[in-house]
Amino acid sequence: MSNRLADETRPYLLQHADNPVDWYPWSEEALQKAKAEDRPIFLSVGYSACHWCHVMAHESFEDADTAAVMNAHFVNVKVDREERPDLDRIYMNAVQALTGRGGWPMSVFLTTDGEPFYGGTYFPPTPRYGMPAFTDVLKAVNDAWQNRRQELVEGSKQLVAAIEQQMAINADAQPETLEPETLNTAYGHIQRSFDHVHGGWSFDHEPPVRAHGRVAAPKFPQPMTIEFLLRTHHTTGDAQALQMVTQTLDAMARGGMYDQLGGGFHRYSVDNHWTVPHFEKMLYDNAQLARVYLHAWQVTGNSFYRAIAEETLDYVAREMLSPEGGFYATQDADSEGEEGKFFLWTPDEIRAVLGDEADRFLEAYGATGDGNASTGSAHGFEGKSILELKCSLEERSELAGARRKLFEAREQRIHPRRDEKVLTSWNGLMLAAFAEAARVLGRDDYRQIAERDAEFLLSELRTPEGRLHHVWKESVAKVNGYLEDYTHLIEGLIELYQTTFDPRWYKAARELADAMIEHFSASNAGNAFCIAGFYDNSDDHETLITRPRELQDNATPSGSGMAALVLQRLAGLAAEPRYAEIARQSLAAVQPLLAQYPLGFGQWLQALSYALARPREIAIVGDAALPPARALLEACAGYRPHQVVAAGVEDQVPLLQGRKQIEGQAAAYVCIDLTCRPPVTEPEALKALLQDKSI
Repeated sequence: MSNRLADETRPYLLQHADNPVDWYPWSEEALQKAKAEDRPIFLSVGYSACHWCHVMAHESFEDADTAAVMNAHFVNVKVDREERPDLDRIYMNAVQALTGRGGWPMSVFLTTDGEPFYGGTYFPPTPRYGMPAFTDVLKAVNDAWQNRRQELVEGSKQLVAAIEQQMAINADAQPETLEPETLNTAYGHIQRSFDHVHGGWSFDHEPPVRAHGRVAAPKFPQPMTIEFLLRTHHTTGDAQALQMVTQTLDAMARGGMYDQLGGGFHRYSVDNHWTVPHFEKMLYDNAQLARVYLHAWQVTGNSFYRAIAEETLDYVAREMLSPEGGFYATQDADSEGEEGKFFLWTPDEIRAVLGDEADRFLEAYGATGDGNASTGSAHGFEGKSILELKCSLEERSELAGARRKLFEAREQRIHPRRDEKVLTSWNGLMLAAFAEAARVLGRDDYRQIAERDAEFLLSELRTPEGRLHHVWKESVAKVNGYLEDYTHLIEGLIELYQTTFDPRWYKAARELADAMIEHFSASNAGNAFCIAGFYDNSDDHETLITRPRELQDNATPSGSGMAALVLQRLAGLAAEPRYAEIARQSLAAVQPLLAQYPLGFGQWLQALSYALARPREIAIVGDAALPPARALLEACAGYRPHQVVAAGVEDQVPLLQGRKQIEGQAAAYVCIDLTCRPPVTEPEALKALLQDKSI
């Protein structure tokens, strides 16, 4: 049997095309059918690399008896959360309000108006894990719809009102100024919730739920928090901030979270010491973590961090880069129907490849036992090992040849599936990573990859009117761009401009910023509770039960939080104070939340740190390809998170305008709020200016 998903191009929906469930994609047709037949909607949200989504599909959606119950009583709608983050956020907020938890697969029951009244995540086919059987849930919901509908409808309207209030910012609660104490309070919370044994923080709890004095599992990478700590160390010199960063980065890169053979990070660790991951690889994780490790190398000089950054980007270039130049979205956790099978090894398999080198490798990579038995047996890994780095960094280098042999042997296995859609927002994050790494590491191959990605995004996912689409697949771009598409791509374009100093990347970033302000600004929407910041959907997007406005970070940075940062950076390059003022209004509005819940607002904290740091705007007038200007650019290098740099002739970018070379020599102007010190022509003089805290 094929259902209505058979004509889709999205891998997640196609995975369900042969289900006996009469699935609809999210569409007006599905909503109208629910109204016409007076049936509630069962909304199932997931993504192609999600292991538990596959489990529920095999157990329930492929089962004819379960499908019969679903088809008899519900209009069944399947949504890819990566393609429709707006739907995912609205209904995830509902599930979390109803149950106190969230995750994928997400299972939500809606009225014929699309309003949620009951939901959860994974439901098993028979009662277990303290959860009811999925068919029992279906029957109970149908009974309630038939016999207690008014109660459900009233509850759904109250739930929608609560969601709207949660996403609003009360104008009366907004402070007028940005306070350094907010950063101090947030930093204190982060310190107290740190796992001093294994590094990292709990993602779902603040303060985290603790077991035996350690932060409870699961453990998620939190690159936005780590970036904030690096900025805190840079600004204050606080050693504890850097220690939390390095302990966490060491633990993640040495553990099973990191692919020790092929590079790149898995999604998260199911234990509290980074050993057993969920094996899917997401573009956004690897984009953010590559930059985190790059910055940590700049700060510490630890070559291990540089190696991890390069290995991660090399993995992406090898396995996630499309022929057209965009980056694919995800790699699955499963291969041959088993989670993690592609990545796991037995000692005998390693011996068969390495021969006499095997015993040393087995000891160095913790693969001598029975497959991480303390944690692995519960996750189907008994008898096989997840490789972890147990040796010194010197021995790691000595074993590079052995790693290469195992990698080449692993390449002969059946690979996990890959979701080959291209998402603008995630590509923006990866564009920033490649562009910055090209500049910092002198990798021209990275620059070429970044420029191809930018060209692809601006040609294939930007409309003639200068608007963005969210997703591209098989030469078709669709879905109106979301706030995060604009903000994340702007960030990537700013980084690419500062690597190449090609003014077309600056120009594209500014045009997108203007479109974002016009179509996403909350101040334009006439909502008294939302006078600052941005909505996630544009003003001409499909009308939903509420207009989503997600302030918190999730696995990716909050679109609003990223907007607060990129608008400040653009304000310097564009000589446009209006951008900075919009960012400051947003920051003032959310400031109380940053102090109270810092682990959920890492991107905002970076933006606030930037605002309070009196960022430097550096104009280098002269040909950036020639040695005099290059020497001045080198003086600006290093980990300097609170600056923007423009270079070239004076008519290319507003920061350069009105500023000239000195007696024919390249000159550098250091400015704060567009007020500049006298120009200098010598690199040492420029370094001194950048270090002068009195200006």
